[in-house]
Amino acid sequence: MKIVKAEVFVTCPGRNFVTLRITTDEGITGLGDATLNGRELPVASYLEDHLCPQLIGRDAHNIEDIWQFFYKGAYWRRGPVTMSAISAIDMALWDIKAKAAGMPLYQLLGGASRSGVMVYCHATGHTINEALEDYAKHKEMGFKAIRAQCGIPGMETSYGLSKGKGLAYEPATKGHWPEEQMWSTEKYLDFAPKLFDAIRNEFGFEEHLLHDMHHRLTPIEAARFGQAVEPYRLFWMEDPTPAENQECFRLIRQHTTTPIATGEVFNSIWDCKQLIEEQLIDYIRTTLTHAGGITGMRRIADFAGLYQVRTGSHGPSDLSPVCMAAALHFDLWVPNFGVQEYMGYSEEMLEVFPHTWTFDNGYMHPGNEPGIGIGFDEELAKKYPYDPAYLPVARLSDGTLWNW
Repeated sequence: MKIVKAEVFVTCPGRNFVTLRITTDEGITGLGDATLNGRELPVASYLEDHLCPQLIGRDAHNIEDIWQFFYKGAYWRRGPVTMSAISAIDMALWDIKAKAAGMPLYQLLGGASRSGVMVYCHATGHTINEALEDYAKHKEMGFKAIRAQCGIPGMETSYGLSKGKGLAYEPATKGHWPEEQMWSTEKYLDFAPKLFDAIRNEFGFEEHLLHDMHHRLTPIEAARFGQAVEPYRLFWMEDPTPAENQECFRLIRQHTTTPIATGEVFNSIWDCKQLIEEQLIDYIRTTLTHAGGITGMRRIADFAGLYQVRTGSHGPSDLSPVCMAAALHFDLWVPNFGVQEYMGYSEEMLEVFPHTWTFDNGYMHPGNEPGIGIGFDEELAKKYPYDPAYLPVARLSDGTLWNW
């Protein structure tokens, strides 16, 4: 089954998405997500100018060889642009293989390990009362796992806040210049436990409670945070500190039993190696779009399983519905699954990407159509041209650039 066409589409139905469509000589098509938030065009160019021409004529069934060819063959390995491009190709080829086999992807991977995929949502508010209202709304929708973020008194902005009450959280800002936000670790550390205390007092311990620190703390500050919130039994504290220096997670481990999740910015198994084999984390948050597609994520998950580290894949709305569809198949299969992030998508996004997944009482299922169960409306996508947008940057009160 030869590849005869590989096309790249950049569309913005509220959010910029980079979509790869591969077509074979048997007329079977496969879709892959190559979105890299705020850096979409370099990935599109890498695919169009370098990888797609080299796909033509190859056997679409040879997924592993194609993966290795583009990873080892480029010489310049890893990196978010390279790996997002490889991920999209890999995803599309698995979509094709599952369609050719006449089965949903999760069956091709080895079958379901569970009846549904537990997903977590985002509850947010500029005040604790607003956060409680949003939490209650998501609890009523049936979510069993809820991430909670809240505005910090004395700070105009804080990570995880929506741009208005009742709106979904959207961090990116349209335009060619990122928003600059101020950050105070001291204010955050003093206030954050009050949010969890209010949630547990109001709703009890029925739901899994998650929280994202988004790389803002030093290791000892993260240790202090984890110790302070132990009474509220967090499912995890996410990205407590930047993970370039993975040894520093040992300091956090020494001081708290609050579970740790990290890895959404990782793009290969090598980024995860020390954290997993030294059991410095509990959940690995790598994604299909940035860590090598199905092929790359299987290696990471199998390696993590040796150390009782579970998956908790990143799932924001800047990963397209194509990624979410594939991720749900992966999640349904992977033995050491933990939870899947699900921010949801707008009506416009889902019209461009018609899907087969379902949500029921806190759990999702990818559906049973052959492939990954996602479509792409090319004509509708043309109505939403690329629109530059960037994630914010953070500064301390004295102007020092900080980790956003």
